[in-house]
Amino acid sequence: MTERSSILSTADTRRPLVAAAALREFARGGYHGTTVANVAREAKISPAYVFKLYPRKEALFVAALEACFDQIVEALAEGADASASSLPNDVLDAMGGAYAALIRDRTLLLLQVHAQSVADIPEIGDALRTGLAKVTAFAMERSAGSDDDVQRFMAYGQLCHLIVTARIDEIPATWAQTLSHGIRHPD
Repeated sequence: MTERSSILSTADTRRPLVAAAALREFARGGYHGTTVANVAREAKISPAYVFKLYPRKEALFVAALEACFDQIVEALAEGADASASSLPNDVLDAMGGAYAALIRDRTLLLLQVHAQSVADIPEIGDALRTGLAKVTAFAMERSAGSDDDVQRFMAYGQLCHLIVTARIDEIPATWAQTLSHGIRHPD
């Protein structure tokens, strides 16, 4: 093995670890509030090495967002596999339940919210749309649901994001009860 190939294998091994650290850090501080040094500290490597793996902060955020959507699709697949029925709405409900359990941690949810807030940065907007396309295509394929069914599933997911991030389910007011009616997230 040449020295160059061992460096590449180390870099290939480190990339997912750095992306996972970036996911956690960007979820905490957002794009503008997180530095490459924050991510490096979380990944327990030098900022210079992070820049070697991801030459721009945008690329690092995109890697975090891609890791986020990979985890989402994995959870949706587990939900679909666990569905008691193969009817499209039952599969979508099971996938929604799996997603609700996944965002109980809020890290993935917060990263998506931060991504939406900086979607005007071209690389990030492209990655966000690619991730949403991946989730939508997966939901369509696995559920065999209609366009309307999948649109409702995605819209319901966005409503769940709003309820969780704004803690609407904790508010006793009528408007909050209306928005959160029938929506329960695992504790």
